[in-house]
Amino acid sequence: MSDLSVMILCGRSPRHLHVANRLCRAGRPVAIVQEVGSDLNAAKVFKLLASPTKLWRKVWRWLRDRRRYVGNGEANFFFGEQPPKLEREDLVVEVPHINHPDVVALADKLQPDVIAVFGTSLIKGELLEKGRLGIVNLHGGLSPHYRGADCTFWALHNGEPEQIGCTLHFIDAGIDTGHLIAYVSPEVKEGDDELTLFWRAVRDSAEVYAELLDRLQRGEQFGQDQAEKGRLYQVKDRGLRHEQHLDKKMREGMLKDIDLPPRVKWFTKDAASQDAG
Repeated sequence: MSDLSVMILCGRSPRHLHVANRLCRAGRPVAIVQEVGSDLNAAKVFKLLASPTKLWRKVWRWLRDRRRYVGNGEANFFFGEQPPKLEREDLVVEVPHINHPDVVALADKLQPDVIAVFGTSLIKGELLEKGRLGIVNLHGGLSPHYRGADCTFWALHNGEPEQIGCTLHFIDAGIDTGHLIAYVSPEVKEGDDELTLFWRAVRDSAEVYAELLDRLQRGEQFGQDQAEKGRLYQVKDRGLRHEQHLDKKMREGMLKDIDLPPRVKWFTKDAASQDAG
């Protein structure tokens, strides 16, 4: 267990709670900041209603996610028969959005060694400069080739199951473009589907995230430039025809006879990447 102080910024889905709990056990948590929704006012509502295309995209995303996450699949994957919950509810601080001034003020007050992020909206401004050792994000794709949203889906859609995984990286002003810390690739086998692979990658990444705290305390330094721009996948890119295309490929046996083991690749500073089984 590391003695580094950790300020956790996370979402509220079971996968986010699982990662937050693992980080709490791995370090010395000082706060868990969760978004409860952006401030909504008349101007924002009017702007949304004035753009039928944007409104439809939001509705489609909502409908699609309700269909994908119906039932307790994610909760059962990460928590089994127990209800999903944070182990340190006493540390929870709720804010309207992650870039609210209160978050910066809290970071200034607590002076955490590390700010650990998973499942929030895009971080901007002053908060990017906080955390003595940096602000780290867990991204659900292998950057830079898969940045943005739905990266497990797109790796499967593009016929690249070996590119399924998560990236630990330092956060900069871009979207999943910061210096690389580690790639975490899950086991991939016949019979898997998008959500199982995504959840497995997150579960494996929680352990690597915890290991990172220990290695940072020992003085190891991480961070390598992303060698190229890659591709940014946006929420709007994923449509019904893309889902139908992947469904067809999966039914035809795209993952037949595949058997990829779990893999971890660390990116130590000023050194070649290190592979681990």
